[in-house]
Amino acid sequence: MTPFINSTRCPVAAFTVTTLGWIFTMMSMGLAEWRVWYMDNTTSRFPPGMACIGLWKVCTHHHISSSRRNAACHPYTYSDTYLPPSIRVAQHLLLAASVLGLLGKVLTASALRNVYLGHLWKDTTWNLFITSGILNLTAGVFISVAVIWNYCSVMNEEGIDFPPSFYVPFKPDKQGMGTAILAAVLAAFMMLFSGMFSFSYRFPADSQVHPEVSDI
Repeated sequence: MTPFINSTRCPVAAFTVTTLGWIFTMMSMGLAEWRVWYMDNTTSRFPPGMACIGLWKVCTHHHISSSRRNAACHPYTYSDTYLPPSIRVAQHLLLAASVLGLLGKVLTASALRNVYLGHLWKDTTWNLFITSGILNLTAGVFISVAVIWNYCSVMNEEGIDFPPSFYVPFKPDKQGMGTAILAAVLAAFMMLFSGMFSFSYRFPADSQVHPEVSDI
């Protein structure tokens, strides 16, 4: 019994970490704080405040007066041409990563089901673990590329030509990375880690794989 428990420990850990990584991937896509812009200069066109720039929307928080703030969120559409390549590519990378992570979860669960039910078709189960590991590693790489590109954009202080109705300047006075990046970094780490866990599965040394023979 002990070899069996030890042999399934890594796949179970991979499934758990993949689930957490997928959740953080979805969280990072939904959050608007991929970049945080701080606008300190007071002008009639761009009031002071803050803009949170995400993959699918930008949320502005303008200080109208000392006791009044105006908050608004503007979702993006696929027809918007003002979005920079870093956001466009990150949208597709995170979507692909979420799909790959979900498929990786399904394959890992199927492989664990075979093991726990005693259906030790070695080639089939092994292929399920390997495929899920490849999917998770690919998802982790996709998320990492999006995070690194966003980091470089912030460090280079790149601007975005938002529509005038957003009341956001082309470049802020200063900018930084928001909480969505932390969620994306955790997602990338967990996806990469779960992929390596999936490759660590080994069948118990005392298990024998016999084909099922129907009685005639």
